[in-house]
Amino acid sequence: MNAKKVFLKALLILSLLLVALISLFPILYPLMSSFRTDQEIYQYNTVFQLHTLWPEKWTTEAYQQLFQVYHFERFFLNTFIVVGLIVPFSILMCSVAAYAFTFYHFRGKKPLYALLLLTFMVPGEVIALPLYQVISGMGLINTYASLILPSLANGLTLFMYCQAFKDVPISLLEAADLDGASWFTCYRHVVMPLCVPTTIAMCLMTFVNEWNNYLWPLLAARKDEVKTITVAITAFKEENVVHWNLIYSSSILSAIVPVLLFLPFQKYFVSGIASGSVKG
Repeated sequence: MNAKKVFLKALLILSLLLVALISLFPILYPLMSSFRTDQEIYQYNTVFQLHTLWPEKWTTEAYQQLFQVYHFERFFLNTFIVVGLIVPFSILMCSVAAYAFTFYHFRGKKPLYALLLLTFMVPGEVIALPLYQVISGMGLINTYASLILPSLANGLTLFMYCQAFKDVPISLLEAADLDGASWFTCYRHVVMPLCVPTTIAMCLMTFVNEWNNYLWPLLAARKDEVKTITVAITAFKEENVVHWNLIYSSSILSAIVPVLLFLPFQKYFVSGIASGSVKG
């Protein structure tokens, strides 16, 4: 009986290790391939073997080329500037709008709210060309403004804040109003401190979405002065050759930032999503 339990436990462990290896393969392969040359990648790519995952000769040549030849730090800086401005201003705009939709009553409130919710149900690809015409008509193509302005209003963030604000006791706002507090004081010192998990969740979601955004930066910002990471990575795929080691190394560097940001705030993200879920 004990031997059977040991066998089943060993089988379970091996099964879990196999599942873990399969799950980690999309991460391990680019990571290992970023430390090898293109020649070695092609050499061990056709038949799966040990050196398909484990480099035969370790090298940091790809990472050195990213910063010494392609000046990849410029694209990192561009992305940080764009995302760093989008996140706080988007949170501010959407939370203030959600405050108005939750605590004020005005004509056309429900149709306008429904219209705003439709904005995150429509794929970005559908409005990309009309949006490009608008931004181009304003003379903002190849500027930071072309990347920032279209992303400030977000229907999903507005919805999540509206749901979170519904949990705020109206008596707190009434008490603040009796003390002579303005709407902004109520918003800043009463409502927002009670919705910190939602704010963290929306900050993380907005950051990751904008950090990984590809289509719109590809259309609106092609110059190196404003080009973001996702667009810069595609430059390594040329007409006649693909620099796989550069693609893998730049992709790993690009993925590190949102991962490091998400891990310490994971519990707040889950809590924020739960607090902003649909109420009965």
